[in-house]
Amino acid sequence: MTSNRSLPVPFLLLAGLMAAPPARAAETEGGSTSIIEMILHGGPLIIMIWLAIIATSIVMVTFIIQLFLQVRRQSLAPKALVDALDESLRAGNFQEAWETCRANTKTYIAAVLGGALERIGRGKDATDNALIELGVRESQAFKTRNSYLSVIGVIAPMIGLLGTVIGMMGAFAVLGQSGVSDPRKLAMSIGEVLLATASGLFIAIPAFIFYYYFRNRINDATVYADSELNHLVEDIPFDEVQGLRIGENFNAGDGLTAGSPLSKVSHKVSMQLSTNCPVCQAAIVAGQNPCPSCGTTLDWQS
Repeated sequence: MTSNRSLPVPFLLLAGLMAAPPARAAETEGGSTSIIEMILHGGPLIIMIWLAIIATSIVMVTFIIQLFLQVRRQSLAPKALVDALDESLRAGNFQEAWETCRANTKTYIAAVLGGALERIGRGKDATDNALIELGVRESQAFKTRNSYLSVIGVIAPMIGLLGTVIGMMGAFAVLGQSGVSDPRKLAMSIGEVLLATASGLFIAIPAFIFYYYFRNRINDATVYADSELNHLVEDIPFDEVQGLRIGENFNAGDGLTAGSPLSKVSHKVSMQLSTNCPVCQAAIVAGQNPCPSCGTTLDWQS
């Protein structure tokens, strides 16, 4: 038997928190102890570690659900939105296409195309560079969220291992104080603290699986959306729209005559794609005309 005085002071302080609970947990010989009882018997440090494990699992599930809903081909490039943009661009209504993008800025294809349309007056190279630059920026948001799954996969086993180490310190503190009077109690205590490591691994394994799954899914969805973007801009007559200014400060430029398709500003609004005015962005009811905020006459499309 080892004397208490032979143990280091920090070890004794930590053991004071951990020593009594394992003994209480082992008092019910032949009985079963629930997981919640084991956690509560572990003392304040073990409770904090288990709260961290639970919080980590909740965050992991939240990210997985968000990525499942957001990282899809139809989420990044909805067919109805692509068709509406294609119709506007083929008709030469670039300002209308920009307004449609502005009303759907939370969609990948609208966020990228809207920024690229603001540069079409500078030429094809500037527009292509904008598509690449904005595409990387928008896709980075998905990649960043997915990288958190990798972080969770790394730290979850470490949190569980910390709980196991602290629990083992308490169990061996009891062993150092009272000796091996009942090996079953020591085995029970060790089994309880190993539960923390098992829980950390239980979180880490699916976190890594979904991390690699979503990494491939993000690449597939963004490649599809980028392909749709290239298809939308490939027929733009960049030589004819030189100097055209699209966006907040719409300007048809000197090279365009009044009344030409490129100089007209259309305010078509889709019943399915938008509930905001394309001019002032105020909330409007589908079919309402004119806009109650700015008075713009809207052309509602079914």
